[in-house]
Amino acid sequence: MDGPVTQSFGVLGNGESVRRACVGTDGISASIITLGAAVQDLRLSAVDHPVVLGFPALDGYIENPSCFGATVGRYANRISNGQVRVEGRLIHLDRNEHGRQTVHGGREGSATRNWRIIDHGRTHVSLADRLPDGHMGFPGTLEVTLTYRVIPPMDLELEFHAVTTAATPCSFAHHSYFNLDGSQTVLDHELQVDAEHYLELDTDKIPTGAVLPVESTPFDFRSLRPLAQGGIPFPHDHNFCLSRDQQPIRPVALLKGPGSGLEMEIETTEPGLQLCHGAMTSTRSPGLGGSPYGPHAGVALEPQCWPDSPNRPDFPPAILVPESEYRQTTRFRFQRFGLPDSGS
Repeated sequence: MDGPVTQSFGVLGNGESVRRACVGTDGISASIITLGAAVQDLRLSAVDHPVVLGFPALDGYIENPSCFGATVGRYANRISNGQVRVEGRLIHLDRNEHGRQTVHGGREGSATRNWRIIDHGRTHVSLADRLPDGHMGFPGTLEVTLTYRVIPPMDLELEFHAVTTAATPCSFAHHSYFNLDGSQTVLDHELQVDAEHYLELDTDKIPTGAVLPVESTPFDFRSLRPLAQGGIPFPHDHNFCLSRDQQPIRPVALLKGPGSGLEMEIETTEPGLQLCHGAMTSTRSPGLGGSPYGPHAGVALEPQCWPDSPNRPDFPPAILVPESEYRQTTRFRFQRFGLPDSGS
């Protein structure tokens, strides 16, 4: 790339302009849009397909129920009954899933908001948003920034920072769906997750409170194995328990695409990793390849706090207070393990 490139990506119904910022190095390039602070496209050198699901035009993001590429918050994942007790006060939140629980910060959570670009260089872009006190029911004005960086040879790094004026649940997550092969499904992708336990869910995908061992279950990814066992997909939409609190950034998962010879290692500070793939990737709008996506077209691997942590004192802490800061670093590290020699 010659230098920073920012361009229009369309106009919202309220007249606001959505901007697209492009960042890159010789090995990796990313396109970030202000709507949802989303990764709209992600490309690697010597690979002729995008490695994320996305849309070529704004229309696909106006209706984006699966949050392709978006930043979800102010609390990623689910909060049971759409309510939480903060400093002894019962807070009622926007119940945007089945009218019963809150997911991804409510119907106007950060994935739906038009962030603003505050800094942009050849290899980085920083975006910011201000969630006002009472937004979707959450207490406190929350100021959040997110910086995307591309790092040679082929790394994409995300750094979050947030502060609040009142105690509030706070956990952001990046919500790209990855497909390393450019194939119709990712069911033959191999996954490894450094987790001995996962969270049991009820029928509303709310944790029951049970932290269960992965051994002898469909959640045992301690060694590399395909997402589908025997060609039969399992409807994963679960949290893997990496730790009981934030940690220094460390490797937590590895995804391999057998068709492309690409692998993606995930490093993060977060205590949880949400695995999600299935029918939720089906779209009406054409994707980056020109056709709508079908079931299992990508896999989301979302570092975050555990779901419903604000309601469970035995889960990792998830309340941000004015005297503290929320920080998260997540890095997606791509490399080739079987691509033909490109001659470079």
